[in-house]
Amino acid sequence: MELASIHRARRLGRLIMAAPSYVFTIGRVAEMLGEDEQWLQTIADDMEPEDGCLTVCGTDDRSTTAFTPFGIERLKELMPEYRRQTDEG
Repeated sequence: MELASIHRARRLGRLIMAAPSYVFTIGRVAEMLGEDEQWLQTIADDMEPEDGCLTVCGTDDRSTTAFTPFGIERLKELMPEYRRQTDEG
């Protein structure tokens, strides 16, 4: 069954990759990186799921941003660019 899914994904031109088994909330990432959560959210707003940035839906229509390990690395790559924009603005 799984092999058929792989063949179908290739036919449709989709990227095949392992699904993440865990994510870190934006609050946790802010702690890990020693950065302001709101500032990280500004960067995350420009990221896509392909960048490892996800929205986790909770109860009462609440949601939070979360990152895969790849997403944290991508976030760290983007931070200098956003910092320069902030300094110039």
